[in-house]
Amino acid sequence: MSNQTTTVEPPAHEPGVSRPDFLRATASVWLGTTMEYVDFALYGLAAGLVFGDLFFPGADPAVALLSGFATYAVGFLARPVGAIVLGRIGDKHGRKVVLVATIILMGGSTTLIGALPTFGQIGVAAPALLVFLRICQGFGAGAELSGGAIMLAESSPNRIRGFVSAFIALGSNSGTLLASGVWLLVTQLPKAELLSWGWRIPFLCSILVTVAALVLRRVMKESPIFLAEKERREHIATDARPAEDAQAQAAAEPDSRGFFARNKAFFVMLGLRIGENGPSYLAQTFIVGYVTKVLVLDKSLSASAVFVASLIGFAVIPLAGYASDRFGRRITYRAFCIALVAFAFPAFILMDTKNPGIVFATIVVGMALASLGIFAVQAAYGVELFGSTNRYTKMAIAKEVGSLLSGGTAPLFASALLVQFGHWWPIAVYFAATATIGLVTTFFAPETRGRDLTLASDAV
Repeated sequence: MSNQTTTVEPPAHEPGVSRPDFLRATASVWLGTTMEYVDFALYGLAAGLVFGDLFFPGADPAVALLSGFATYAVGFLARPVGAIVLGRIGDKHGRKVVLVATIILMGGSTTLIGALPTFGQIGVAAPALLVFLRICQGFGAGAELSGGAIMLAESSPNRIRGFVSAFIALGSNSGTLLASGVWLLVTQLPKAELLSWGWRIPFLCSILVTVAALVLRRVMKESPIFLAEKERREHIATDARPAEDAQAQAAAEPDSRGFFARNKAFFVMLGLRIGENGPSYLAQTFIVGYVTKVLVLDKSLSASAVFVASLIGFAVIPLAGYASDRFGRRITYRAFCIALVAFAFPAFILMDTKNPGIVFATIVVGMALASLGIFAVQAAYGVELFGSTNRYTKMAIAKEVGSLLSGGTAPLFASALLVQFGHWWPIAVYFAATATIGLVTTFFAPETRGRDLTLASDAV
């Protein structure tokens, strides 16, 4: 178990980005991540509220919920593949080209979901097409989140890197806010109209965010850290100044350490991601369906709670990012993990009262902890764990494998537990277990606040 307090080296230089370019990069990442979370929040809400009726009709309510979340999980199966393919492109050709590609993949797929025929119109082809679009969404999303966090961290001043990198979480929060806001409106429709055409509106409207993000990404500048890394590689390839760049030469030499020693940063990121992503998707996705289908409360209650939590997120996220700059990444992350472990059982006990006010408050608190605060801290922490040579690939794969193991499968697994046991306690155990993995990982993780991102080696 690591007792080290820091692995921080003094930064070689601040990123060479002008203020307009920095603001443009920040806005484009914000909008792009907004698109990713519009995508997943829309689908998560739809899976919990209407997709069971539209694409899996005639099933028992719990089984329909399980089926809806099964297609939700499919998108996460494609994310590690997207992380590998697009992450390598991002390390070799730059962050910008990948971030343009991801917004096209995600935005196009989300819009097309709104145009899909239902099971009643074309039969089993409907869920098949839904699965295909989920795969396309997942492939693009596999490189979006990491790419956005890397672009922000590599373009921001060292002293406020945690705060600036937290804007990736503001993007996710904005997406959840937009999705829940639109869903809150459409769920006011009569059930017949909601199921016939109302559910399509949120998906079709996502094209507006896609176009805005795409325009900004096409004009934003490349990350200065990537440009410096590219220049070093060119010097190595041409052997132009071997004596001047010892770091680049060292990075080019084979690493003789064992597999786990070479990839410790990967496993740290994996553990941190599981500790965040499992509780996050349980809080913002599974509980929506649980409150509607199992507790049989009004559909608008969950959407309203997610909407309010997203509003609160505009305060929680910057504060969490600031705290990671002020007190350190590791201790701030650990505090959130402890809070999530403590939250698990009381959350389900409170929701079991079926009191609308108590259920509403429980969802809001859960999202503030699991989907907002801890995610904000993770942004800079993840970037700083990895060296400049393969940062995009390593970080993206670690985050998406962690997401596959915990986030995307969490609603599906929780639904299966509900079908099997008919009670919430196994789900609470699962919630606490994933948060505990994140907590334990913080005792093996280094402190990375202020690390020089031009270093080629990982932080551990």
